[in-house]
Amino acid sequence: MTAPSAPLSYTGYALDDATLLRLYEHLLRPRLIEEKMLRQLRGGVISKWFSGIGQEAISVGCTLALEPDEYIFTMHRNLGVFTSRGVDLERLFAQWQGKAAGFSKGRDRSFHFGSSAHRIVGMISHLGPQLALATGTALWHRMRGEPRVSLAFTGDGGTSEGDFHEALNIAAVWKLPVLFVIENNGYGLSTPVSEQYACDSLADRGVGYGMRSLSIDGNNILEVYTTLRDLAAELREHPEPVLIECRTFRVRGHEEASGVKYVPPELIEAWTARDPVSTFASYLRELGLLDDARQQSLETDIRQEIESALAAAGALPPVEARTDLELADRFAPAAPPVGEGTGEVTDLRFVDAISDGLREAMQAYPDLVLMGQDIAGYGGVFKITEGFVEAFGSDRVRNTPLCESGVIGAALGYALAGGKALVEMQFGDFVSCGFNQIVNNLAKLHYRWGQHADVVVRLPVGGGVGAGPFHSQTMESWFTSVSGLKIVYPSTPADAKGLLIAALADPNPVLYFEHKGLYRSLTGPVEAGFTPVEIGRARTARAGNALSIITYGAGVHWALEAAEALEADAEIVDLRTLAPLDYAAIRATVARTSRVLVVHEASLTGGFGGELAAWIGEHCFELLDAPVRRVASLDTPVPFAGALETNYLPRERLAEAIRSLLAY
Repeated sequence: MTAPSAPLSYTGYALDDATLLRLYEHLLRPRLIEEKMLRQLRGGVISKWFSGIGQEAISVGCTLALEPDEYIFTMHRNLGVFTSRGVDLERLFAQWQGKAAGFSKGRDRSFHFGSSAHRIVGMISHLGPQLALATGTALWHRMRGEPRVSLAFTGDGGTSEGDFHEALNIAAVWKLPVLFVIENNGYGLSTPVSEQYACDSLADRGVGYGMRSLSIDGNNILEVYTTLRDLAAELREHPEPVLIECRTFRVRGHEEASGVKYVPPELIEAWTARDPVSTFASYLRELGLLDDARQQSLETDIRQEIESALAAAGALPPVEARTDLELADRFAPAAPPVGEGTGEVTDLRFVDAISDGLREAMQAYPDLVLMGQDIAGYGGVFKITEGFVEAFGSDRVRNTPLCESGVIGAALGYALAGGKALVEMQFGDFVSCGFNQIVNNLAKLHYRWGQHADVVVRLPVGGGVGAGPFHSQTMESWFTSVSGLKIVYPSTPADAKGLLIAALADPNPVLYFEHKGLYRSLTGPVEAGFTPVEIGRARTARAGNALSIITYGAGVHWALEAAEALEADAEIVDLRTLAPLDYAAIRATVARTSRVLVVHEASLTGGFGGELAAWIGEHCFELLDAPVRRVASLDTPVPFAGALETNYLPRERLAEAIRSLLAY
């Protein structure tokens, strides 16, 4: 980034005196807070600080340009968003000090939090994912006919993330009222923009998405405020996304420990001369709106606010670790869903039971939206949503671009605004492209700042259908170690329907695994109506006394087949839910039989069976008469050819494992 050639100019903006003074006060407040925080950092009161000094005009101008109930998605240097929205300073300082009274109760730092009351959603460290969330809140408003916009910040470095592309593409295709604001401050940590992108301006990227874009002076509070004000007013009436590049400069380090030795001193000097606070103050003096007395009075009042809030925050006790609270806050409270069947029972295929459950939920929850590739008119590749567009409309049954991360982020944003969302992965294997949104956004949201994430992700998984390495995996163990996710894995048509209804009733993120091999091969009785099955409860699929087989999904049917063929006195426990896990049911079956065989379809090493075996060995050792045995698939990718896939899967190894364990 080169030094600017022209000084800041504040002429030509038709704003009244009250607005000019209001803008200045809101510029000054975050600056004075930052100056105090830098002293707090040196004194060890806070542990880290990402400075936005010199960039206040962007945060303040954007925030004051919006309505107070419009969502803003922030980054490291957006203190001005929080202060302009009137966030309580005592609580803000408690957040930075890691106190329990902070927004994240000491669980996350700096600006990694949100406040639903202020319509602010903070970042995660991965920089790009919050952009897609803004498309979700915008979708909520557009579907309800509410004239509202959403605004998301990113940095010049963040525009290199795939999430940037996915969010802009979704917003453009769906014509969503989102203002994407790039704070182009010259560096991503120490990497200059010359090594971040090759276009002349980041605003040039908007053309590729078919959206309007512009580049403005991010240090000019009047240009930022009036530009965003006018765009927001327009988008409320005529929804569409707009990309705005705000040119500015980071005069301090990425965070204070980084320093600025890699920045040419002349650049800092040139941009300091364009400081948004001091230059705007000089302009107000020229207009006669500001003098020494008024300046002193304003600074004194703000500093008193700061000192008072700091004293209150400092008097708060240090955070106290309580394991019960830590564990409880992983999830939003969720009462067991209440439903009522009609009493009419019909034999349904597994695939039809899923469709039936989805229809029931769509009727029960008018704000439920389905998102996925080819799920609308085509009905999905497995035809589960066939006829749904005719029944519920194309707004609620939405085809998406091929961008799993962006779509999961949009679903989360939609849920943040008040809705429910279900995302279908066309094949469960593709969830790897949305992994970050699930494990770092969905899963951690309630623990971090008490915000529920009402999103279900459907995952068609499993082998046995000759689909090869990229359409046959079952990847539950990727997620079972991630706190904050609920994971269900039905094995019968009745549970396929009931667990899906329960997942959609739950305000927490739920991963719903559905085995493709069972879709049309398995038929069973299913009651009509809204019939939820409680999440977290295992079931006994077969009674027995000599051996326990603990499994889930297709493994239940393989175990039933093997036990019947051997006429073994085996009890088969269908876990149904992997998180939360029904430990009581596991202990009860071990107590009955004293021998345990754990079966799952995923590869043996790192599979969920290892966790089950470890828990049983640790907590039920005195009940065992034999070592816990595991049977799973080979430690290879899933092969395509029939003979290879049969050899890969554990089905044909089950009988020998049962015989061996019974004979131990």
